[in-house]
Amino acid sequence: MSRVTTQNQISPFFSCTMELDDFPRASHGASPSVGQLLKHVGDVRKEATGDGGETPLHHNHRILDMSDESLEPRTLPFVLSFTNLTYNVKIRRKFSLSGMFTSQRDHLGAATLSDPVGGESLFTRNKTLLNDISGVAREGEVLAVLGASGSGKSTLIDALANRIAKGSLKGKVSLNGEVLESRLLKVISAYVMQDDLLFPMLTVEETLMFAAEFRLPLSLSKSKKRMRVQALIDQLGLRNAAQTIIGDEGHRGVSGGERRRVSIGIDIVHDPIILFLDEPTSGLDSTSAFMVVKVLQRIAQSGSIVVMSVHQPSYRILGLLDRLIFLSRGQTVFSGSPAQLPSYFAEFGRPIPDSENKTEFALDLIRELEGSPGGTQSLVDFNTSWQAMKHKTHHHDERHVVPLQEAISASISRGKLVSGAGATNTAVPGHASSMVPTFANPFWVEMAVLARRSMKNARRMPELFGIRLGAVMVTGFILATMFWNLDNTPKGVQERLGFIAFAMSTTFYTCADALPVFLQERYIFMRETAYNAYRRSSYVLSHSLVALPSLIFLSAGFSATTFWAVGLDGGLSGFLFYFLIILASFWAGSSFVTFLSGVVPHVMLGYTVVVAILAYFLLFSGFFINRDRIPAYWIWFHYMSLVKYPYEAVMQNEFQDPTKCFVRGVQIFDNTPLAAVPAALKVKLLDSMSETLGMRITRTTCLTTGSDILKSQGVTDLSKWSCLWITVAWGFLFRILFYFSLLIGSKNKRR
Repeated sequence: MSRVTTQNQISPFFSCTMELDDFPRASHGASPSVGQLLKHVGDVRKEATGDGGETPLHHNHRILDMSDESLEPRTLPFVLSFTNLTYNVKIRRKFSLSGMFTSQRDHLGAATLSDPVGGESLFTRNKTLLNDISGVAREGEVLAVLGASGSGKSTLIDALANRIAKGSLKGKVSLNGEVLESRLLKVISAYVMQDDLLFPMLTVEETLMFAAEFRLPLSLSKSKKRMRVQALIDQLGLRNAAQTIIGDEGHRGVSGGERRRVSIGIDIVHDPIILFLDEPTSGLDSTSAFMVVKVLQRIAQSGSIVVMSVHQPSYRILGLLDRLIFLSRGQTVFSGSPAQLPSYFAEFGRPIPDSENKTEFALDLIRELEGSPGGTQSLVDFNTSWQAMKHKTHHHDERHVVPLQEAISASISRGKLVSGAGATNTAVPGHASSMVPTFANPFWVEMAVLARRSMKNARRMPELFGIRLGAVMVTGFILATMFWNLDNTPKGVQERLGFIAFAMSTTFYTCADALPVFLQERYIFMRETAYNAYRRSSYVLSHSLVALPSLIFLSAGFSATTFWAVGLDGGLSGFLFYFLIILASFWAGSSFVTFLSGVVPHVMLGYTVVVAILAYFLLFSGFFINRDRIPAYWIWFHYMSLVKYPYEAVMQNEFQDPTKCFVRGVQIFDNTPLAAVPAALKVKLLDSMSETLGMRITRTTCLTTGSDILKSQGVTDLSKWSCLWITVAWGFLFRILFYFSLLIGSKNKRR
């Protein structure tokens, strides 16, 4: 049975916002859920103001009359059971020369412990991370998993949270007697990672508000969501830090304990039935750790199951825990309530001194036994017999465990699991998973919220876009001054070709700064999508839309800086096409780098791959060697080159005028050894050539037009508009590949 915390035990940061004795208690003594509080606050404010109000009341406003017990349906408890959980992984064997000879001698005789067993080989061996773990976690209680580093605490939490790939984990995890489906567990539970993965430039209130917009349904009004966030801020004790940014290494923000509570808040905004936490007190001082666990106790008492791992709780934290499981090398050495620890170790023959912390004594004893020849097997065996004796003398649970579908329905009706409130009418009898939608909102709502969050975070770090814009403008300025006002001579033609090739490749290289953007958000994305906060497709689409405004701005700046200064051809229409192809290049390059960020997990490795592949794209673009000269076994790379299509498009935009001449008369000798011959001699050479060829060639005769240049460069198979659309299509293709990389690479499960 879960403990009932009286009013004088409540932490000050709860009592300052609401007096919980004013609210009806659940039948088993649970505190009201956040959803219940909001429901009644909204109802009362609606009666008082007629509109439901825009913000909740704070500080000691005793305006709620909730004496009518009919407002709250009967609480139906949840029981999470896990039986015989076993998890093995394969690790490589370490070989030594002496060990190999010993192994050969052993194989000639009886089998030894070093012999490969089922599933093992000469090169791998099985390591057991969980060994036949069983237990139970009840609604209203905090279950803590304790043990030294490497004991299997986080592995057990992952096993219960379905974060181990199917087939790798043996055993059974059930809720109210029914095996949990992966889809249902994602909706009714939340997982708080050990690391605080948050956007640094958002305030506490904004962070929780965005989480509410993801996890709360569209049917809930904006004001109701805001009220829910305000109530959650009070529940988490974050009122004084509500308008403070989260912060990071370069920006001062909230404290470590407040960050941890924000991390918890974004996962409980929809009031989940089960909450898993991986060492939520890690890295915190004793006061902050106590406040975090106090928050978890209040969450449990609001009608949730809380399962957490903790390394070494203090005496005060131990008083907040309802059930403990001690692990040693993947085996259970104790399972029960903290009050049972003294009698347990006394019966084992190692009584706990009155002056010592119970958990510290237990952990020290476990470490001592682990270092002994027999290990902790004696304690494991004693726990097995002790549990069997305890079950004979005590009833397992005096509460009746109801069917899962009925329990979820009752939980939703009293304000919990808000994301499922809109799906209760469409439930299929006998299918608990049909009672809650997979996602709380349609994809277009997710896209809008994701886009707003990204833009708000980017606006508060303008230096990132400023550096990128500065790099593009400096590059454009250097190109403009280097290739200033090119003429239409043969030398000018070669310089135009060089400018076009360098400018097109530059647009792709300047996109490399998009690489760390997703890498910084990768783990935030994995955390949020692991429990269905939003769809992966929504993230990809919003990511693409948010990138477009900056790409348009960069393209306009680069185009305006270079087109007129270099003296490119085409007038206004030529400039507009030049701008479009630059924009398409930025789009394709940004999409390509974004795709690589979904495949390559490290920034430095990603930059190496990007620079190398872009160099290959430039090599095979057709500038250094014409298409007709590329070996047949490399021609496929020519057509895959992202630089090829923008390069050919700008080439055609520049040399498409058939009346424009680039080589006249004696200019035919430019770029040859005859360029130094006097002009009069060049004229005589033209006359001789005219007699030989049978056609009159003078100083003004046009010998090479733009079409001739395009033919000589092998730019003949596609029109400039075809090149533009192919470049745009490359961008879309890489965005689609980015989606599949997220789909495949973000399973977030152990193998």
